[in-house]
Amino acid sequence: MPGFEEEVLVPTPRVLVTGATGLLGRAVCKEFQNNDWFVVGSGYRRARPQHIRCDLTDEDAVRGLLHESKPDVIVHCAAERRPDVVERHTEAAVNLNVHATGALAREAAASGVVFIYISTDYVFDGRNPPYGEDDTPNPLNVYGRSKLEGERETQRHCPGAVVLRVPVLYGEVESVMESAVTSLWLKVQEGPTESCTLDHCQQRFPTDARDVAIVCRKLAARARQDPSIRGVFHFSGKEQMTKYEMAVAIAQAFNLSSNHLIPLTEQPAGSAPRPANSHLDCSRLELLDLSVEPRPFTSAISDCLWPFTPDKRWRQTVFH
Repeated sequence: MPGFEEEVLVPTPRVLVTGATGLLGRAVCKEFQNNDWFVVGSGYRRARPQHIRCDLTDEDAVRGLLHESKPDVIVHCAAERRPDVVERHTEAAVNLNVHATGALAREAAASGVVFIYISTDYVFDGRNPPYGEDDTPNPLNVYGRSKLEGERETQRHCPGAVVLRVPVLYGEVESVMESAVTSLWLKVQEGPTESCTLDHCQQRFPTDARDVAIVCRKLAARARQDPSIRGVFHFSGKEQMTKYEMAVAIAQAFNLSSNHLIPLTEQPAGSAPRPANSHLDCSRLELLDLSVEPRPFTSAISDCLWPFTPDKRWRQTVFH
């Protein structure tokens, strides 16, 4: 009719999130859902009724997963990310971090789906930071090598894919042991009667999974419109801290003593070697206006840990 414009219905974009039961996967699902995407999450051992249960190391199952979920975008969060576990169970870790990634990338390319692969700062040796997106990787441990191989499989099978490297993550954990950062809460609580040594060598950049999720959503939305959004990107928190400094910051945030925490200036024997300082240069994301200002560590970690405080009065004084 004259004077009336026909309404054009734009279909809701669909995203498949692998590892949707994990710390980052949950944050990614939540971020996309809150921004009007239709979200399909897959998991395996921890899969819940709302997830599709899928063994990503089974190529037929991966094919079926894409056929069932029909995504416009895949955010591949699933990984074995614990370096010491990867050293002990290398074959299983490589199956997930490398082979499953290659299978997903192949299916994404065949279906014309935007593929975002989550990688790590551990692809670098930490000897010459900060690291740009084009700097040569040189991983020190099996975990870093497996994630680098995952990057190569991604780009070999899906040349238009996005690789997003991130450092150590924390966030809205289901258990404090779910993140190397939030697990420090247990060390903080051991005081003041029991002394506790913590690494004070390795420089880390703790990063909130909720911020990474925002970056994933921005990359997904832009990559759907602009095929030049491809290749390697870096995102990281900006505050440089050792595990000892993180634990002290957590203690201060909750008005607890940190006198029992003792800085350890040598890497413990028997653990996988780790880079001394794998600081990521994030300028490519920033230049494309695809980044986000990272949440300050003290306020973000307080937000994540308050549910685990024994004294719930703390919650009332801070939030009410």
